[in-house]
Amino acid sequence: MKLPELVFYTRSRCPLCDKAKDVLMEVKKEHGFTLVERDIDETDELTEKYGLMIPVVEIDGKEVQFGHIDSTIIAEALTEKK
Repeated sequence: MKLPELVFYTRSRCPLCDKAKDVLMEVKKEHGFTLVERDIDETDELTEKYGLMIPVVEIDGKEVQFGHIDSTIIAEALTEKK
C-alpha cells in the first residue's frame, strides 16, 4: 500500500513551522506518510503563494491546514486517505 504524501511548506527561522514539524512527527508515529519538506524561499512562486500562510500542510495534493497545525485535523485527513 502506498503511503500518503504529506508536503510541508515551511521556511527557516519560523517558530510556528518548528512547532508544526513537531506535531507532524508525532502524527507520523501513528499514521504513516511520506514527508516532503519544501522551503518556500526557494522559489518566488512558492513565496508568493504561501508567504503569509506558512506553515502549510498538503496531503496528496490537497491543502489540509495552514498556520497553526493541529494533530487531530492532520490525523483525520490521513485516516480519510486509507
